[in-house]
Amino acid sequence: MTSPDAAPVTARIRVSAAVIVDADGRLLLVRKAGTTAFMQPGGKPEPGETPAETLVRELTEELGLEVAASAVEPLGEFRASAANEPGFVVEADVFRVDIGGQTPVASAEIAELRWVSRSDAATVEVAPLAAEYFLPD
Repeated sequence: MTSPDAAPVTARIRVSAAVIVDADGRLLLVRKAGTTAFMQPGGKPEPGETPAETLVRELTEELGLEVAASAVEPLGEFRASAANEPGFVVEADVFRVDIGGQTPVASAEIAELRWVSRSDAATVEVAPLAAEYFLPD
């Protein structure tokens, strides 16, 4: 039993997320099937995975990108409201990823991908994590 003065525990979702920017400075965002918000590529860890390993696996599964865990650059941990789970907070280990000449292709649960500038973001629903921290200027 908790005391009436106890702060409510926020439901958290732990993920790894990528900041992938193209030559024009646009941020790669994806939309999962059955959802409306565009978010950074990435996902939830499987048991025993490091955040970088999670991201590498998710980029391969969802976008067909081949990136080494040693090639992703940690940007830190960021928190924002979850786009698709009301009442949840996303805690994301975020990494800058250079995909070189690879072309991402939506697969697995990804229904759509878009390269988004800050001005483009006004025309699509962007998840809070990307909108608050990572949209290009």
